[in-house]
This record gives sequence, C-alpha cells and structure tokens, in this order.
Amino acid sequence: MEYVNPEGLRLDGRRPLEMRQLRAEIGVVARADGSAVFEMGNTKVIAAIYGPREVQNKSQQINDQAVVRCEYSMANFSTGDRMRKPKHDRRSTEISLVIRQTMEACILTHLMPRSQIDIFVQVLQADGGTRSACINAATLALADAGIPMRDLVTSCAAGYLNTTPLLDLSYVEDSAGGPDVTVGILPKLDKVTLLQMDAKLPLDTFETVMQLAIEGCKAVANYIREILLENTKQLEFRRGV
Repeated sequence: MEYVNPEGLRLDGRRPLEMRQLRAEIGVVARADGSAVFEMGNTKVIAAIYGPREVQNKSQQINDQAVVRCEYSMANFSTGDRMRKPKHDRRSTEISLVIRQTMEACILTHLMPRSQIDIFVQVLQADGGTRSACINAATLALADAGIPMRDLVTSCAAGYLNTTPLLDLSYVEDSAGGPDVTVGILPKLDKVTLLQMDAKLPLDTFETVMQLAIEGCKAVANYIREILLENTKQLEFRRGV
C-alpha cells in the first residue's frame, strides 16, 4: 500500500510532518474534581481526576508525598472489533503504568503528603495514538482539578514508514508494521518523561523520528495552553473579574 502519494499526501490528506486536528474540552464530568475530553483526529479520549483525597488503603499511604493511581480502559465500542476484552488485560495494565509514571513526573506530589490522586482515562474512539491522547487528556484534567504540576506534560508519536518519517500516526499507518516512537515531554523544562519504541531504528533515523515526535509534543502543549487560557478568561467573565 502507498502511504504517501507522489504529491506528498498521506491517506487522510495530511503532509508527512502534519498533525491531525486537535480538539479538547474541560469540565465534562460533573462529579469529578477535574476532567477533559481530548481528540487527536478520530481518536477520542476522556479523563477524570479524583483528589487529592484521603488514601483509601492506609498501607499505601506515603508520609511525604501523594499516591498517584491510574486506570486505563477502552470502551467496547471504541474500535470495529466487537470482541469483549477483559477490563484488566495485559495491555491495559501496561498502559495504565505508563500513564501513571508519566504523570508522576509532572505532579508536585510532595505538596500533597498522605493523600491520593486517582486518574481514570477511557478511550471512546480509537484511531491510532491512543496512548498520547490519554496523556494529553490526563494533563488537561489535572489542570482542571487544580493539581499543582511542574509543567504540562504532553505526548505525541512519530513513525517511519517506507523511508518516510510521519508525525502523529493514524491507525492504518500504525498498523503497517513500521517502527514508531512515542514521546512525552515537559516542554518548558525541556525534559523527556516518556520514550517508547516498538522496533529498532538506525541511530540517525531514530533521532529524526524522535525529534519529530518532540515537535508534535510542543504543538500539543501550545494547544493545551490555549484551551486553559480560554477557560480562564471564561471563568473571569462569569465572575465579573
């Protein structure tokens, strides 16, 4: 299959270095302390934050910092596959761990000792990049909950298909078998918090693909800041500030 045509367009009409359209909304779950929906193209994820609150399992309580927990799941209707998967299958457990570790790198847990922060993320519609979309949704939801953070952690993936670096892979591109790199960064601190690669790449190609993913992370960060700024302006308008 030809993933980039002679005119330089991908199957969905994007250029190789072009991201899918981003959409987001915060405050979508009324009873959560913070929540957000985040879309990257046709991939749609919802995240909800509960906490900081009292630790439910006292044996897990940490005296000098907060406990961060994360649960990832995919809605049964999120893909064309109608087979029901167990809630805590191996992939879900692995992605839950990745998201938790990535978010722990940005949350100022030492400011909330002996407390617990729960992060729930669910994929409503899957079309590639679900891991990155979950991280971006969780970041927005944490900001909506007022959780203190070092920076806004953002994520994006890039791949290498038929000798062409591609930014923000769709499901069809991701399923083609080429290597891809998922990156999470703290953009203001210029720090990488997540780096995953599912296949080997020559060093020079890896550096190109990773840098492309980082540029995607920075674009997501700019978009998230715009969403938060717009929400702040709306709140100030309602309060008459």
